[in-house]
Amino acid sequence: MDAVEEVRSRVIIEDVIGEYVPLKRSGRNWKGLSPFTSEKTPSFIVSPEKQIWKDFSSGKGGSVFDFIMEVEGTDFKGALEILARKTGVDLDQYRSSSGGNSKQKERLYELLDLSAKFYQVQLSKNMDVLNYVSKERRFNKESIVLWRLGYSPNTGDALSSFCKKQGYSESELKNAGLTSQSYRNKTADMFRGRLMIPLQDVQGRVIGFTARTLEADTNQPKYINTPQTILYDKSRHVYGLNNAKTAIRKSNFAVLTEGNLDVIASHQAGVSEAVATAGTAITEHQLKALSRFSGDIRLCFDSDKAGLNATERAIPLAAKAKVSLSIINLSSGKDPDELIRENPKLWQEAITKPQYALDWLIARYTELLDVTSARGKREFSDKMLSVINGLDDPVEKDHYLNVIAKVLNVRVSALSEKFSKGQVEEPKRIKVIKNINEPMDKNQAEYIKTQDKFLALMLKRTTLREFISGSLTKDMLPSENGKKLYEAISKQKDVSVDKLKVKNIEDYVKIEVLLYEELYQGLELDELHDEAARLQADLVHKFVKKQKDKIAVDQKQVSSESDRRLLLEKDKELNLLLTKVKGEI
Repeated sequence: MDAVEEVRSRVIIEDVIGEYVPLKRSGRNWKGLSPFTSEKTPSFIVSPEKQIWKDFSSGKGGSVFDFIMEVEGTDFKGALEILARKTGVDLDQYRSSSGGNSKQKERLYELLDLSAKFYQVQLSKNMDVLNYVSKERRFNKESIVLWRLGYSPNTGDALSSFCKKQGYSESELKNAGLTSQSYRNKTADMFRGRLMIPLQDVQGRVIGFTARTLEADTNQPKYINTPQTILYDKSRHVYGLNNAKTAIRKSNFAVLTEGNLDVIASHQAGVSEAVATAGTAITEHQLKALSRFSGDIRLCFDSDKAGLNATERAIPLAAKAKVSLSIINLSSGKDPDELIRENPKLWQEAITKPQYALDWLIARYTELLDVTSARGKREFSDKMLSVINGLDDPVEKDHYLNVIAKVLNVRVSALSEKFSKGQVEEPKRIKVIKNINEPMDKNQAEYIKTQDKFLALMLKRTTLREFISGSLTKDMLPSENGKKLYEAISKQKDVSVDKLKVKNIEDYVKIEVLLYEELYQGLELDELHDEAARLQADLVHKFVKKQKDKIAVDQKQVSSESDRRLLLEKDKELNLLLTKVKGEI
């Protein structure tokens, strides 16, 4: 038995999920409120028998591994490690050459946690630093404890001496980023005389520190961070995500700032969706880490030149990470921490009124350039077309071409001609920057829900599989799992669900069975027949609408008469398809 199967065999799925979602027994299953939406009527189902869960509110579902990946924002390996700890499985016995590295990491995790506790004790003994934290920064006791704030004594080796007495070696201290070479090549503590802010991974384990100076000495940097280690990677770490992930998932947006103290102040002010980067250098890895909890990222960097430039650089990165980026504008010019100290409500209101990133970029360059002059028009169009022409979504691209044309008071055709003639440098291909609150996303979610209901009926009732043939084809379904299940059923029309042969979608099949039991168990065959007919027709209509929307966009962009005729033919075929499905109902 391998590690995955050993963990799976020991997991009690309702107990694991019950640590995150309050569950109540409902027949053979367990029910609770969705942890992914703000529903009031429980639609989150856990099936111990099938070892799967299904959230009817958000449409998500899967195995216990899928659940941990969703709620903890980790990959499969991370989920395996979390579940191994919960079930008492020692993963080291399943590792060969990697075993030593795993034990080394565990030692460093323990060392860094011990260091954080040491710094916390030192803070509690230093009234000057406590006054700075509580009176000047205005952090209350709960925030100080939650974020594990501490203080590093300015004695040179206070931490390293303490840790060595606890059995840790000099090399371990160095590998954890806690010591450095100082005067005459002697080893000393990396952090001395500073406010200590532990950096924690998404699971809450300490992986490093940010240290803020408490002196007005301009010869030393205000902040220093743990250097790159096997645990800490500045380009991948998102500060505060361990404490913010639940709020981000519930609110379905994240607030990204550039300062650790901004995050602490935000949480204390009730904005628990706040997280931070290490300075202004946003990376694609950080945006992808956030996207595991929400695709709506609201950025608030300082309004100085560095902050504005970093905000601009984040736009193409957000596209690559497939998240919707918007900008929080603070009209006062203050950073979040300063604004909160002035009035927390101003910050709470600001995060609810973000400006979509491309709109922000257009507004920024409209202010910077004279768009009434020929030179200004050229520079503005150069800048904006390098972003707009990289969009994959034709509707969004068409929208912003029209916006730019209106700003510059030029024809859209002139902008298109400029790009087609190579007068604007072709950007690296940018994936669509999509606003997750756009109707299209809701339509897609409904499309998938309709598919799942239809396939649940086809899976459980062989007598309804007449609806597999006819107008509806595999390619009309919106998800890959749906297409695979449709194909399997169409090839095995008389095979019951328990004997149906499927590959790589076993959990999806279990979810479909659970969906049938929740929605359709006990209904008469006539009722199920009518529901199947309705769902089949609805799927065809949703497919046709999506295709017609695409044709409408394409018609605006084609130039040749032959291309127009082809689009008209496609439109006629879709109309015939609608007529056909009406006749089948």
